[in-house]
Amino acid sequence: MFRTRLLSGIVLVILAVGGIVLGGCIWVGMLFFISLNAYLELTRATAVHTEGKKLNSLEIAGIILTVIYYLYFFYESIFSDIFNPEVLVLIAFYLIFALLVFMVVYVFSFPKYKAGQVMAAYFEFIYAPVLLSFLYLLRDFSGNGAYLLGLVFLCSWGSDTCAYCVGVLFGKHKMTPKLSPKKSIEGAIGGIVGSSLLCALYTHYILNVYSGDEIALNIFGAVFLGAVGAFISMIGDLAASAIKRDYNIKDYGKLIPGHGGIMDRFDSVIIVAPLIFFYVYSGYYLF
Repeated sequence: MFRTRLLSGIVLVILAVGGIVLGGCIWVGMLFFISLNAYLELTRATAVHTEGKKLNSLEIAGIILTVIYYLYFFYESIFSDIFNPEVLVLIAFYLIFALLVFMVVYVFSFPKYKAGQVMAAYFEFIYAPVLLSFLYLLRDFSGNGAYLLGLVFLCSWGSDTCAYCVGVLFGKHKMTPKLSPKKSIEGAIGGIVGSSLLCALYTHYILNVYSGDEIALNIFGAVFLGAVGAFISMIGDLAASAIKRDYNIKDYGKLIPGHGGIMDRFDSVIIVAPLIFFYVYSGYYLF
């Protein structure tokens, strides 16, 4: 099991690095694949999926919305090399449009679906496809935006590794015993401290050296971002676990051997990516 998990993790890292380096349509395509699978994992986990192996109209609406959403980023990746702030306005408009689409399905299929299913389907569209798209927006932020993605994975996967190591060695006090009995307060502190150090080292030796002045961060900002990012990462991980506990499932899927589904591996990345994007965005555009 450990060997399978390790090998899968190595393959994931190689694919992630390859997609980030290549960027453009390839990176958008990878994120589209991840987003679509994550969305379908969530619909199945939360009982939005209701018709055996067939997709129902709520799921089909979410798939179509995801396809249209990422088609725009395919277009952007071809005709634009850097981030356009107007994209954020378009995303806000699209979220309203998506809500209307799910309401139309709800109204014209009534009483086939419960209100909770419709709200869950909309939430899951935001939770997976929309939030994951910020990995593209960060990559597209500038000509050297690929370096910013290193911060996302250090705050999520890096902090998780640090938390695990510290928790195994020193963990005594349970953080959320009913939700995740193996996670400890000591491990959480280790994850936050470890993420801060990793982000500081990455910023000093890689980000600020190779990315250019346009997205340079100071060390204090990197430490702060690492600490907050690690905390948000843990919340994302625990929230995804809470959903599984609510619906009595072990894993979201079986796509990644040894890890489970897309959501089992990207639950923390999903929530960290927007945080880092808006941190960088606020520093570059608002101040």
